[in-house]
Amino acid sequence: MATEVSISALPYPLTLTLEQTALLVIDMQNDFCSVGGWVNQMGFDVKPTRQPIEPLQRLLMGLRQTPVTIIHTREGHRPDLSDCPPHKLERSRWRGAEIGSEGLMGRFLTRGSKSHDFVDELQPLPDEIVLDKPGKGAFVATDLDLILRQRGIRHLIFTGVTTECCVHTTLRDANDLGYECLLLEDCCASLDPEFHRASVEMVHYVFGWVANSKMLLEALGMEAQQPLVEGVWA
Repeated sequence: MATEVSISALPYPLTLTLEQTALLVIDMQNDFCSVGGWVNQMGFDVKPTRQPIEPLQRLLMGLRQTPVTIIHTREGHRPDLSDCPPHKLERSRWRGAEIGSEGLMGRFLTRGSKSHDFVDELQPLPDEIVLDKPGKGAFVATDLDLILRQRGIRHLIFTGVTTECCVHTTLRDANDLGYECLLLEDCCASLDPEFHRASVEMVHYVFGWVANSKMLLEALGMEAQQPLVEGVWA
């Protein structure tokens, strides 16, 4: 398999060196993607945030055969909530799903609970990196930048939920830190389709590149076996 691959992304083609590339699977957790999780308890339908699961399964199957570093992130807090800002806690209380309170799968957004854990379909392999973060961005109060620089990573592939929040916050920080950022639009989702659309456009206009998982797998000489969710290239 070629060390370098070229993808016909927006706004122009992007070349990735696989040994210098990391995939970020951002916050594909029960709290954001499962019935009974934190977001669902607030009254949101989680069907949109479950849409990336199938394309991500196929993407992971392919990238696990390459030198690409795979990193899974989780948003959540210590059991004593000492790392949860008061305004975040108050907002969650106002929305009817207080962080740290008990749900169907344990405490919302609290480390160690099933609610906080990844969806069953996207559990990390033992050799993949799991990064717990207390906020939206994966670079704040974590050692993500250190891990990436230790491994010589230059290119980041962004997936996960939600597009406009945790994905976009992390991508913007990565852009400022000098990483080349590729967003796979079919492997991301928002609870609001308009938020997703606008976020995708902002990436290829300002912060990086946009493609989809089918394009990346084809660039790697692999094929996506099932149709992808509707998106920019559908």
